[in-house]
Amino acid sequence: MDNPGFEMQDDGVKKTYPNKSLQTSYHGYKHEEKKSWSLLKIFLVCFLACLITTAIGVLIICLVYVGQIGKGTSQPVMNPSVSGTDKLPQSSNNATTTSLTDSRYFFLNQVGKSKLYEFEGGAMQWARYRDNPKDYNSVPEMQFGESIHQHQSKATFGILRIYSKGLRVPHWHFNANEHGFMVQGKAWIGVVDDGGVELTTYNVTAGQVVFFPKNTIHWFKNVGEEDCVFALYFTTHDELNTLDVDDAFFNTPEDIASRSLKPEGGVNFIRTFKRPNTDQAINLPNNLVELIQNASYVQSSDSKVWQYFHDLKGSRNYLYPGGAIQWARYRKNGVGLSDNEKVYSESINSHEDTITLATLLIKSNGLRQPHFHFNAHEMTYVISGCGHVGIVGAKPVAEFPIDVGDVFFFPIGTQHYIKSSCVEDLFMILAFTTGNQLETLDMDDYFHATSDHIMAQLFLKKQSEFKKIPVFKDDQAVNIP
Repeated sequence: MDNPGFEMQDDGVKKTYPNKSLQTSYHGYKHEEKKSWSLLKIFLVCFLACLITTAIGVLIICLVYVGQIGKGTSQPVMNPSVSGTDKLPQSSNNATTTSLTDSRYFFLNQVGKSKLYEFEGGAMQWARYRDNPKDYNSVPEMQFGESIHQHQSKATFGILRIYSKGLRVPHWHFNANEHGFMVQGKAWIGVVDDGGVELTTYNVTAGQVVFFPKNTIHWFKNVGEEDCVFALYFTTHDELNTLDVDDAFFNTPEDIASRSLKPEGGVNFIRTFKRPNTDQAINLPNNLVELIQNASYVQSSDSKVWQYFHDLKGSRNYLYPGGAIQWARYRKNGVGLSDNEKVYSESINSHEDTITLATLLIKSNGLRQPHFHFNAHEMTYVISGCGHVGIVGAKPVAEFPIDVGDVFFFPIGTQHYIKSSCVEDLFMILAFTTGNQLETLDMDDYFHATSDHIMAQLFLKKQSEFKKIPVFKDDQAVNIP
């Protein structure tokens, strides 16, 4: 045959059927019929194969596409307002990893459990923003740091501990004012003001407040037998920039230091100073008794001291059904302030980016009712007791527990509440990022201030129903069931 393909097929058929007679007797008809059906079958088989192949290909592509979409939507999504999360610190701690989706850490820092920066004379712990993500010690610390930075909170928090006779050496901050609340101990404070015309020194004890304006040299000296503990607030949401006097000295060329100080012996005297091997930020030399023969802890005149000092524990106690608040703040025209408090009030108001401080005591089972601040962020530190915090802001945040050593942050305009949940009273130091008069609105106040017919239309309730919300004679800012 002319077509070798058919020739091969005939040979194959012949080999399949050994009965020649059968094959011969039906050769003409059968063979021609067989050729016709084979072409049709080949066509059908090929067509069907193409259809099946095409269908399978389309199905595979669809499955892959859907799988990619599903994979993308199932991944945890970080708060879009927080940057730098692609450079999170690596940790094998499962609790740290799961915190990626825990929104409370944008508002909570467990500073009492954070890294302890130790020095020979004391230690520090921080709730702060860091420029380099690798400088954070955990993912939750990063979330908090990035949050206060993105919200431009103008607040950084630190706990300073100074051992007996220890010294937080003279230093200054380039980019922040500093406000401190003394939690424990007794300290002697020094402030070198503009031009060094007059040194201001004063003594502080637990419950009192200190203030140091930006770029003002100051120090803390522990003059008691127990550790000094300060809760410190710095008015920056950037990384805090600080310079200690000893570092400034050792980084100054010897001849420049000699020409500036003009010591006996000149530059040779300057060369007798040796930089210690360890950071002296909180200093306590072993030979302190040998170094210091006489030390006096004098206090400057009141007119100087009250610019940098406020006796918070001795100030008016504002009582509520569920607790009490005391303030270190500015008040227009000095309303409600003593003469000394007026000096402090005007001092913090005269500087940019200062802080209003307060202590808040909430009785067991008491509640600082939902409220928000018009003109300040809030950063609070738990001194004793325990409780729960609720935040109603732009994004939902589940209520979370708070305990001793915790710091929590409320952005400006964010409604929040704090409730005590221990047998012990909840006691905290509150910082508000304003040196002006703090402006606050409580939930019961805005409910009462809004017309009943507006509330009825809003909540789809009869207007008369809103008469059931009582107006109390006493302020219910801190209430109790």
